[in-house]
Amino acid sequence: MKHARKVALRISIIYIIIGAVWILISDNISRTLAQGRFEVYIFFQQYKGWFFILATGIILYGLVYRRAYKLVESQQELVVKEHELQTSNQHYQSLFKHNPDGVFEISKTGEVLLANPEGEAIVGYSSEELQRMKPSALIAAEEFDMCKEYFKEVLNGKGAKFEMNVINRKRERRLLRCSLLPIIVHKQVVGVFMIARDITTYRQDEELMITSEKMSVIGQMAGAVAHEIRNPLTSLKGFVQVMQASKETNDTYLDIMMSEIDRINLISSEMLILGKKQHVSFEKTNLCEILKQVITLMEAQANLNNVSILLKETAKRPIYVSADANQLKQVFINVIKNGVEAIMEKGHITITVEEKDTRALIHFEDNGIGMSQERIEQVGTPFYSTKEAGTGLGLAVCYKIMERHQGTMHFKSGKGKGTTVTIDMPIIERNSRLS
Repeated sequence: MKHARKVALRISIIYIIIGAVWILISDNISRTLAQGRFEVYIFFQQYKGWFFILATGIILYGLVYRRAYKLVESQQELVVKEHELQTSNQHYQSLFKHNPDGVFEISKTGEVLLANPEGEAIVGYSSEELQRMKPSALIAAEEFDMCKEYFKEVLNGKGAKFEMNVINRKRERRLLRCSLLPIIVHKQVVGVFMIARDITTYRQDEELMITSEKMSVIGQMAGAVAHEIRNPLTSLKGFVQVMQASKETNDTYLDIMMSEIDRINLISSEMLILGKKQHVSFEKTNLCEILKQVITLMEAQANLNNVSILLKETAKRPIYVSADANQLKQVFINVIKNGVEAIMEKGHITITVEEKDTRALIHFEDNGIGMSQERIEQVGTPFYSTKEAGTGLGLAVCYKIMERHQGTMHFKSGKGKGTTVTIDMPIIERNSRLS
């Protein structure tokens, strides 16, 4: 209104100034032109009013046109802006109403201001009912404090994702996966949007699937263990029946029976390593020293099989790793033992230790019978073995141990070309200390 008064006042002042200027100028002109002739003066006085009307009409037309043009242009811009605003509002309403997730608009004090249809369906209350309810009536009591902390973070301008349980109208617990987003207007947080998805059924299905998978794995493992143990048990039963029938003790039978019992014990102990989460005591360990101890232990068996073991150290300094020495020895013994058993006649196993960046590489190379690509792909699978008396658990245990030590095992082989096993482990600095 003030702006309109200013415009009207400006036009009035302009009109008065033009009128005053016109009177002064026209009077001087009429006197100058008349030069004492009264009829000329009267003629000019009669028609100067018409000249004034014409001149002021043109001037006022220009002023009014200019102002009206700006007014119409502003009105058109306003119409366009209003159309854009309506379109944007329809987009928002569509996103809000037809969202497959529940959307809740929440005030800074925590009250629900609005909920979309899916949100109303999740909790079982209408938007009007939610506006009259306290948040504590909806959120599970044990999770209320957690939700308050997330809400405070969002009021500081940060988003949050979490899961919480709510109590719906039927007094049922529903698990929601929630995202909280700040509503920012003019760089100020004025509220919070909560997007929630009911995952109660999904979580139940996941738990059922996990349980089913666990039972399936247990069944497969139980079947495999039963199959492996049944063979030595059958032998034991047979020898016991023979000795019962003959009423005699046969040392040969007893030796075989002890061997079968040892086999059952081996299967049981290796299955425990695979299935049980054991405590591992990591210490700073000199890798080459462990290898030398293992070679000393394995030399007797290697000599009996006419196999020589050679250790090559290419690193210029001692290599230290974080490891459980006993478990690391178990891996090395298993790899060397497999290499010895793969050599049919005179042969050798060469162990090379090298340092590559921050990793230690240990290569075990033998000139045994080797393996096909299909066999390499099955290495480490429990109860898969090419040995007549093998359980296939040894390498499975080795894989498990290396996984605990953040290391890996790789096999490279070919039939009649020998096998190279490469163990890759992280190195620790010589001066570092393990906590």
